[in-house]
Amino acid sequence: MQFTQEAIIGLERRYRANLINSIGGFKSLVLVGTRSREGNENLSLFSSLVHIGADPALCGIIVRPNREGQNTLGNIIRTGSYTINHVTAGFVEKAHQTSAKYAEGVSEFEQVGLTPAYLPHIPAPFVKESPIQMACELVQRVKIDLNDTNFIIGKIIHATIPDDCIGHDGFIDLEKAGTITCSGLDSYHSTFAMVRLPYARP
Repeated sequence: MQFTQEAIIGLERRYRANLINSIGGFKSLVLVGTRSREGNENLSLFSSLVHIGADPALCGIIVRPNREGQNTLGNIIRTGSYTINHVTAGFVEKAHQTSAKYAEGVSEFEQVGLTPAYLPHIPAPFVKESPIQMACELVQRVKIDLNDTNFIIGKIIHATIPDDCIGHDGFIDLEKAGTITCSGLDSYHSTFAMVRLPYARP
């Protein structure tokens, strides 16, 4: 099939969303945990996590909506703190359910049956069930006016990784940790390692 720009614009809304969300390939799948200043916990599923740099350790996520309520965006902007948690097959249905539009102030942790966990120096909740967890501090917010989204850049200030999943060179074995991935809006996948190649030089 061929899709011109005009054809893409003319597609039925849901069909277009599925097409464009899946055409980019497999994506990282994470749960982002936040806590409002009022003490309400929030948990949201994201497939837009990207690596930005290792020195300093930076990562980014695309966040909707633009309105800054007691939601992921509002909580990150107001507190500057959030966590990123890998998803495994053991709780993928619960993770998926966090994408439902719950009322402001309602805890997705409670609604889907996942467990918030805290460290003393980090105000945002981790997902206890997640094997790989990161805590981030907001360092930059980039507003994208083209589609009313926000690119949130965070500095990784803490990471929890199973001992047996880290190699001697720092490489993390995501399959051993049970991390899964996704395509499109609602399709979840496990992976298998094909090959790890040496650093490429001319």
